[in-house]
Amino acid sequence: MEWLVPVLIVVGVLVLVGIYLWSTYNSLVQANVRVDEAWSDITVQLKRRADLIPNLIETVKGYAAHEKSVFESVTRARAETLSATAPAEAGIAEGHMQQALRGLFAVAEAYPQLQASQNYLHLQSSLVDTEDKIQASRRFYNGGVRELNTKIKVFPNNLFARGLGFTEREFFEVADGSAVSEPPRVQFRHHPVVERAERDETPSVRWRRFVSVAALPRSTTRQGALPRMPVPLHCHHALVQGLCERFCCIAPA
Repeated sequence: MEWLVPVLIVVGVLVLVGIYLWSTYNSLVQANVRVDEAWSDITVQLKRRADLIPNLIETVKGYAAHEKSVFESVTRARAETLSATAPAEAGIAEGHMQQALRGLFAVAEAYPQLQASQNYLHLQSSLVDTEDKIQASRRFYNGGVRELNTKIKVFPNNLFARGLGFTEREFFEVADGSAVSEPPRVQFRHHPVVERAERDETPSVRWRRFVSVAALPRSTTRQGALPRMPVPLHCHHALVQGLCERFCCIAPA
């Protein structure tokens, strides 16, 4: 019966090794699946942004048709993003896209009427929301890649992980920061109605306007959107037309 003890020890060791291999294999599979799902989410958001760009280009082109080089740059970056299949390629294309979008928004800043366009504002808001989702998806993907790569590299997983078919994954890295993390703020102080009102109104008219705005009852506002305190005319674009017609006797442009 002396031979039974070594056999039991060997069997116990083999069982422990088998349990460890089984547990490690399942954890690697789960990490690999999470990385695949994260990359799939990134491609969905990139496709959503690509669908927004043609409408954004057409909207800006209606005010700045001569900026052909900017539009061509954005179009090329869009095509490059859609054709990228690997994270490394997508990272390079993303850098080009961000530079192109920065140029497009810089052009839009020079046209106040464009910035006041509801269509442009809607597209810009959708694009910024998509960019936020892309950045969040990129962070989640890179976190999953870091976890998977670490599990493959640590000892003793590095002895058999590659033999089981697991390889290290690429990070989705972008050299440049987000081009639209701080999109151009829409400023309405140059609106023609505002300029005409501020130019033509006399001190007495300005005083009556401030007093009238401060005296407006809360019931005339919509969810408190209209402030009760005197506010300069250029601070609230939504009030421009009503204030000009009611207090300044200036017809809207």
